[in-house]
Amino acid sequence: MSLIKSISGIRGTIGGRPGEGLSPIDVVKFTSAFATFLQRRKGAKLTMVVGRDARLSGEMVDRLVVGALVGMGVEVIETGLSTTPTTEMAVINHKADGGIIITASHNPVQWNALKLLNSRGEFIDAEEGAEVLRLAEEDDYSYAEVHDLGRVTVDDSTIDRHIEQVLALKLVDRDAIAAAHFKVAVDGVNSTGGIAIPRLLRALGVTDVVELNCEPTGRFAHNPEPIPHNLTQISETVRENGCDLGIVVDPDVDRLALVCETGEMFGEEYTLVSVADYVLQHTKGNTVSNLSSSRALRDVTSRYSGCQYNAAAVGEVNVTTLMRKTGAIIGGEGNGGVIYPELHYGRDALVGVALFLTLLAKRRMRVSELRKTYPEYIISKNRIDLTPDINVDDILARLAAKYEAMGDCEVTTIDGVKIDFADGWVHLRKSNTEPIIRVYSEAKDEARANELAQSVMISFKL
Repeated sequence: MSLIKSISGIRGTIGGRPGEGLSPIDVVKFTSAFATFLQRRKGAKLTMVVGRDARLSGEMVDRLVVGALVGMGVEVIETGLSTTPTTEMAVINHKADGGIIITASHNPVQWNALKLLNSRGEFIDAEEGAEVLRLAEEDDYSYAEVHDLGRVTVDDSTIDRHIEQVLALKLVDRDAIAAAHFKVAVDGVNSTGGIAIPRLLRALGVTDVVELNCEPTGRFAHNPEPIPHNLTQISETVRENGCDLGIVVDPDVDRLALVCETGEMFGEEYTLVSVADYVLQHTKGNTVSNLSSSRALRDVTSRYSGCQYNAAAVGEVNVTTLMRKTGAIIGGEGNGGVIYPELHYGRDALVGVALFLTLLAKRRMRVSELRKTYPEYIISKNRIDLTPDINVDDILARLAAKYEAMGDCEVTTIDGVKIDFADGWVHLRKSNTEPIIRVYSEAKDEARANELAQSVMISFKL
């Protein structure tokens, strides 16, 4: 059993003893602590939004969260089955004081999590998260008296409202999309993407939609992380049905992966690259992604005069913080996460789909042809399972010192260690969600990317 408390939320496997997994007691404790944190900040009665993905434990966790919030005296807006970006938008639209999204994102079915939102519908930062954890560990919260209990209001319109706001964006051209007569396959991985994405496509004027795993049963038809080796079914569906595009999302719909008409992967790194390219064509501004994302976004940004690319530490809140600081008009993460501030500061597969389809319609080319217009990079992803005898901080510090002394590369230490060489890079960092070190590397071809990763890992016998 696992329970991980981090900037990414309270994440754990369902079952087991309290404190060892995400047990009902843990759910109530951390929910109560978060409500207390918001109450002390506001000093008045709270309104909070709660949404969830379709995973099997979702309804159980939802009832615990809502019950705890009512017990804290919170007015709860219950959205039921929803998406992460939809819940974020609901916090904004309801002018709520915060929200909780019940989802373990791309993790397998035995996992669930509480993702905590502030009044802007964005994830709380590390300092705020640390205070929530302190309140939880010290049981520093108190429940309301009977006459001060909260109430629950159900709002089942949040997905439709989210779609309306996506369609209202200036750079989303419904007429162009409808006129293109796209045939699109969608893999909703048996979660809420199966509700939201087909509904969005039809609102955009796409009438020919092939639905795959779109029943929100929570029984994932395959590993829910939208990476190539998990997506063979959608590839076959695209080819067999003569589709122009395949769309895959993770269970909470904040990551977007695309499939070419050939059945080949467009590349999750290139979701953000292509959408940013379209946005920059029409709006001058800066871009941001995280340190583990492809150089392709930097290269595409440099095509546009006066536009600058910047890299943030891994984690959505880190990306959005730097986006605000640099005035970025588009940003996100290389895992298929698109953040478009014109709508909101959150990774949003719905806005990604709408902007990508508009780009595709206006460029009048096949998806595979569009992919060839972008710089070609290959990312190699490795991992190191942590054991008690590994002093991670010491290893990373020695690694940074070694490469800084070499002088022929650039070393960044804001999040682990990233080493930028002339022809590629390697990034090592502790995961926020698993007890591992992630080792990502990138170059123009897979062999060189692997070579770079191995050369760095061997340096300290990792």
